[in-house]
Amino acid sequence: MTASSIPRSARLRTVLFRPAALLGWALALLLNVALVGTVAAESHALAPVVGIPVQARAVQPPAPRSAGPADAKMMSAVVRIEAQAPRDAPSSATLGRARSGTGVVLDSRTVITIGYLVLESETVDVVTQSGRRIPASLGGYDHQTGFGLVRTAIPLDAAPMELGDSDLAKERSRVLTLGQGESELTELMVLSRKTFAAGWEYLLDSPIFTFPPVNNWSGAALFTEDGKLIGIGSLVVNDAASDRAGVPGNLYVPTNLLKPILDDLRARGRRSGGAQPWFGMNTEMVRGHLMVTRVQRDGPADRAGIATGDILLAVAGERVADQAEFYRKLFSRGPAGTEVTLRFLKSGDIREQPLRSIDRADFITQPRGI
Repeated sequence: MTASSIPRSARLRTVLFRPAALLGWALALLLNVALVGTVAAESHALAPVVGIPVQARAVQPPAPRSAGPADAKMMSAVVRIEAQAPRDAPSSATLGRARSGTGVVLDSRTVITIGYLVLESETVDVVTQSGRRIPASLGGYDHQTGFGLVRTAIPLDAAPMELGDSDLAKERSRVLTLGQGESELTELMVLSRKTFAAGWEYLLDSPIFTFPPVNNWSGAALFTEDGKLIGIGSLVVNDAASDRAGVPGNLYVPTNLLKPILDDLRARGRRSGGAQPWFGMNTEMVRGHLMVTRVQRDGPADRAGIATGDILLAVAGERVADQAEFYRKLFSRGPAGTEVTLRFLKSGDIREQPLRSIDRADFITQPRGI
């Protein structure tokens, strides 16, 4: 079967190394960060594409493959998420009130997506591949991983997806992605599994970075070639490679992080056990220093007198060199409610200040459904 004989609705896109696609990726990086632009910009300044990494140059574009039952199942399980948050919700200031992206069906009434799409939402709709619009609600949210769970009011007309082993997505592995509204799967390559630290108190030890970048990433599904779900799209980044800077790509949250908490999210809307501590401040590495770039009003950092422009130096007397080390030291001190002493530079003076962390869930607006 030739590529031209495969129905367009099930044809696989192979976008590696097309010159026109390279221009499209550059434009996508500039034009398609609106949904999480305010949040992502705090830790990802867009940079020019300086070249294709060594790993990518070594891989030839794959040939189009024949459509099969797995393709139809994958496409059926991908749905559109439309959410609306209250005007006064804290996240509305950075993410906006109206949000839309992709979700993936896990069972007849459960959809997994990326959490920022549905965080603090007061209304949620799920639109299936067949065009059915189904009312839904936020069923669970996990700040630690970034996953969001949506519950529909009536059963979905889609086959549920099986969770695969995301640890098998090694560098140079071929994977497939699909976002809402797309009629073709896109083949990508796993570029790296490096640590990701973001400015909004978010740390992933081994996310899945893929190349080339796609512009429909929010909540997008990442599949193995045999149709297992191994990741949920979160971000477009300018530093996806582990061996060189300036290579664009996307970040997917691995589904192996979902498996241990899925039953908790279904049953109670959050993971069990102690909550990860939250301090309500954003940080960014600036000329080798960890600088506070934003402070959440009335959050722990704000109440402790930490302000934008302060330089963070140490956690409980232990110096920190970067965001990842800072978060690991913060999170290791204990769950939400633990007091931690921070050393920081403010207006030329070195200060030490105790902060008592909180559970972020206590700070955000809890919508219907939780």
